[in-house]
Amino acid sequence: MNGGTRREAHSTDTYTAPGPATRIPYTLRSLQFRKEREASWQELEGLLSRTGGAGLPKLRNDEIVRLVELYRAAGSSLSVARAISLDRNVVEYLEGLTQRAYLVLYAPRRRFLGAIAEFFTRDFPRWVRRLRVPLTLTITVFLAGILTGNRIVHGDSERFYSFVSQEMAQGRGPHTEPAELLEILKGDPESAGELSVFASFLLSHNAQIGLLSFGIGFLGGLPALILVLVNGLGLGAFVAIHERAGLGLDFWAWVLPHGIPEMFAMCLCAAAGLSVGQALLFPGPYRRWDAVTRAGRRSATLVVGAVALFMLAALLEGFFRQLVTSTTVRLVVATVSFLAVVGYFGFVGRGSDSGGRWPAHGEDAR
Repeated sequence: MNGGTRREAHSTDTYTAPGPATRIPYTLRSLQFRKEREASWQELEGLLSRTGGAGLPKLRNDEIVRLVELYRAAGSSLSVARAISLDRNVVEYLEGLTQRAYLVLYAPRRRFLGAIAEFFTRDFPRWVRRLRVPLTLTITVFLAGILTGNRIVHGDSERFYSFVSQEMAQGRGPHTEPAELLEILKGDPESAGELSVFASFLLSHNAQIGLLSFGIGFLGGLPALILVLVNGLGLGAFVAIHERAGLGLDFWAWVLPHGIPEMFAMCLCAAAGLSVGQALLFPGPYRRWDAVTRAGRRSATLVVGAVALFMLAALLEGFFRQLVTSTTVRLVVATVSFLAVVGYFGFVGRGSDSGGRWPAHGEDAR
């Protein structure tokens, strides 16, 4: 050791055990700590590897009992390692080992299809209900945008181009003949291709707006509301040019069957973005970045469900619109679509609700 001047490569940590009158210090080397316990850790790793991702059924009864003992011993080692500030590598290793053991012992085993079914029959509608305040806000802003765009274009038809890009207009505008608009809405063979392009663009546009509004939630939430408002203004402008041509009901009959799940999904993404923005501005007991991360994980659940709604809207837009041209039938389907959305998010999974509210930033999502 060169006269005692060279220190051993392994770190030395001192633990002070508290007592009523005195404190007894003792030294515990990381290497010694590991040597005394490494055999049990390796045995635990071996048992976990034998489960092969299938859980406890892969083990014999005596091995399950041994797994529980080794898990508890590893947890105790982790507590000691943290208390005496041992080598960080040892602590991280033990954290990973105990987490794996916990999942094998206690995590519920679900098949892939069962997990998907549980998500759509419990988790998704439950989280939507808990997010009802920001969701109500985004829907209100969207409807306000529709009404505002409609009134402005009714007052000045040339303002239509202030809200609708040339790409989105697809050649339609305030000067388009009513007969031409009706032919497009009714699925005239010569206009079917044009309508398909417009409908596909509208779906893609709304999906992009929805996902973007969630993505920019970290900016505080206000940009998400602006995006929803702008989208509402454009839809209101389209409604106005059809109403001026006496085709307002026909337009709503065309857009609502697939538009209800589509527009709801867009507002849902914006509400998820607002939740992230709320966590950024009001982090509660957490550090700001931790609060945003937690809110982002919760909101991602909603976005996954919103993507499913966009896919449902795409199916309705791609098949139903091609097969049904009757305004009455379209309105009936739109009504059914609305009632289905209200019923699903209002009542499905009610038994799993816990207080019926979105968790505060100081709470975990259970």
